[in-house]
Amino acid sequence: MITITARRATAAGAVLLLAGLTGCADDTPAAEPGDTTGPVAVKATDSECSLSRTDVKSGTSTFSVSNGGSKVTEFYVYAEGDRVMGEVENIGPGLKRDLIVELPTGKYQAVCKPGMVGDGIRGDLNVTGGAPAQVDADTALKEATVSYQRYVNSQAVALEQKTTEFVTAVKAGDVAKAKELFPVSRTYWERIEPVAESFGDLDPKIDARVNDVEPGTEWTGYHRIEQALWEKNTTAGMQKYADQLLVDVKTVVAKAKVVKLNPLQLANGAKELLDEVATGKITGEEDRYSHTDLWDFQANVEGSQAAIQALRPALQQRDAALVTTLDTNFKAVFAAVDKYRVGDGFKPYQPTDAERKELGTVVDALAEPVSKVAGVIAQK
Repeated sequence: MITITARRATAAGAVLLLAGLTGCADDTPAAEPGDTTGPVAVKATDSECSLSRTDVKSGTSTFSVSNGGSKVTEFYVYAEGDRVMGEVENIGPGLKRDLIVELPTGKYQAVCKPGMVGDGIRGDLNVTGGAPAQVDADTALKEATVSYQRYVNSQAVALEQKTTEFVTAVKAGDVAKAKELFPVSRTYWERIEPVAESFGDLDPKIDARVNDVEPGTEWTGYHRIEQALWEKNTTAGMQKYADQLLVDVKTVVAKAKVVKLNPLQLANGAKELLDEVATGKITGEEDRYSHTDLWDFQANVEGSQAAIQALRPALQQRDAALVTTLDTNFKAVFAAVDKYRVGDGFKPYQPTDAERKELGTVVDALAEPVSKVAGVIAQK
């Protein structure tokens, strides 16, 4: 095993997880000694991130991540500037998750994040060879990335517009208008969050909850303003945070419009959005001051569905039965959340245990087939 030394150790509080969304069947073949083509086995603990090898061939790679620590962890593959090429989140202690990712030739970093915060435990990952990109060999996959890029662009335009309106209301001291626009502006963010997350530290600057902020780092973004609006019923002192939020959102929008995505990023992003629902929205942790979590819930699922729909022609060719299952389970999730609708929005989310369980069950049922999409898309 090749052990990656920690750059910085981090700690985090416990995260409430739905077991069905974090577990993964342990059916990936273990990497044999000297194996240069099979899955890369990743041993993650609270203090180490060990890879069975740190040299892989270009094209599609599978990282089979096992968490032997006591904290929930994440695994990332970063390109230069901490641009996320692929990630797998919410790996609970004793559980295993696979990341299937397409990597062109170049130098990357493999990163485990025990506690799911901080810079993580990092090490170099080298990718060599000249394998062609999937989109160059498959017309359906090429069309999928073009289709999804159009979706991202449309959401990015709306994100900038609605965030500008939200910021204007905050700076004008219009508390009622700011409260009205808060969940609306976040809808467009939540639909394309995996794309936004790929741009280094912009995601935590825009969307961090107070418990996600590391010591010595100022809390900024949507939730900083949310706290003032709902806990103090004021925008006093929020002008600078509003200005910074708009700057950061505009930066994300500019990057999102030109980023080149590959089919596996669409598949992984669809699953990441459902993980977001499980760990933040169903629990009520995300919008803890405004209780507007169901806006985010709906948007996450819509974003996941958009990625799957872009991949639909390719999925239909490879596994038509999976497409049917996905269609059925997406409908079930939307039907479940529709019960909470009020007008154009949702009632404040302060659920009973029974309501959390009901929502968790349908999301869990959807997450299972969505987790299969990357593997199906990776087929030649």
